[in-house]
Amino acid sequence: MSEVPPQVSSIIAGPKPSDFINNGCAAPEPPAAEAAPFDPLRLCIFATISMLGWLFGPLAVVVFAAVGFAGYWTARKAGLTRSKCYLRDTRLVLAYLGLFMLAGLTGLGFQLARWLGWN
Repeated sequence: MSEVPPQVSSIIAGPKPSDFINNGCAAPEPPAAEAAPFDPLRLCIFATISMLGWLFGPLAVVVFAAVGFAGYWTARKAGLTRSKCYLRDTRLVLAYLGLFMLAGLTGLGFQLARWLGWN
């Protein structure tokens, strides 16, 4: 049965079933949905946070880490155990942000000592 009968070939080459609907006029095909272009919003956010970190130094690290920590702490108390963050587990995210706060506070201490001449 590897050979195709001639009737099948003529049917395949013939009009589409949709040609018989609407007095022989095919229904208009819906326009193809175009994929939305990539929105690099996250890159803008990362650049903004980097600029604030550069301008304000360790203080910005402490502030952003504290805000993130407070947000995740509240969410964890409300029942969130899995995050969309790459670390997934909210306990790991809290530890990560806690380390950032510790690093920022250490940087603030060094910066304050330098300003006061305590080298």
